[in-house]
Amino acid sequence: MQTKAAKQALIDAGRWVSQQGWVPATGGNFSIKTDNGFVVTASGYDKGQLTPEQFLELDQSGTILSGEGKPSAETALHLKLYELQPSSGCILHTHSVAATVLSRFITSDRFEVTGYEMQKSLAGIQSHLDTLSIAIFDNDQDIPALAKRVAEYHQKNPIRHGVLIRGHGLYALGRSVFETRRHIEGLEFLFACELERIKLEGSTK
Repeated sequence: MQTKAAKQALIDAGRWVSQQGWVPATGGNFSIKTDNGFVVTASGYDKGQLTPEQFLELDQSGTILSGEGKPSAETALHLKLYELQPSSGCILHTHSVAATVLSRFITSDRFEVTGYEMQKSLAGIQSHLDTLSIAIFDNDQDIPALAKRVAEYHQKNPIRHGVLIRGHGLYALGRSVFETRRHIEGLEFLFACELERIKLEGSTK
C-alpha cells in the first residue's frame, strides 16, 4: 500500500474505532504495512481526529524515515507481531472497557470461547463449534520484554487474530485494515457477550 493511502485508511479506522468508544483519552495506537515499511500513529493524539501529519513513516527495521513527534513505545510490539505473523498488514491497538475488564477477570493465559456464531467473523473460523483462542499477557512497561514473551508464546501457540494485554487492551491483527477492523468488531462482540454471561451467572448464585 502507498503511504498516502495507508494514512487515510488509518484515519478512517481511527474515526470508526473512536465512535465505538474503544480509544478514550488519546489511547491506542495503529500501524499499517506500506510499500516501503510501516506507517504508525505518533504518540499523544486523539485517534478519532487524526490527520496525515500525525503519523510517522518507518522502514522495515522500524527506523523513522519521516514525520514529527515520537512513536508510542508500543510500536516495538507492533513490529514484533508483524515479524511473527508476516501475513498481517495492519494492527489496531484499542482500549475498550470489555477487553480491559475481561483480560483482568480471566486468570489463565488465554481467552477461549465456543458456541457463538460471531466467531465466524474471525478469519479461519468455520463454525460456532470451533474454539477461538486469544492469548492474554500481563501488562509490562518494558515493551521489549513483553514482545519477547509474546514471541515465546507464539512458538508453541501461533498468534493469528490478536492478543490481549491484561488490564490494558487488545492488539488486533489482519491481512488488511478492513480485516483488522472486522476482527476488532467480532472480538469486541464476543468480549461483551462473555462479560454479560459472567454477570448473569454471578446473579444466579
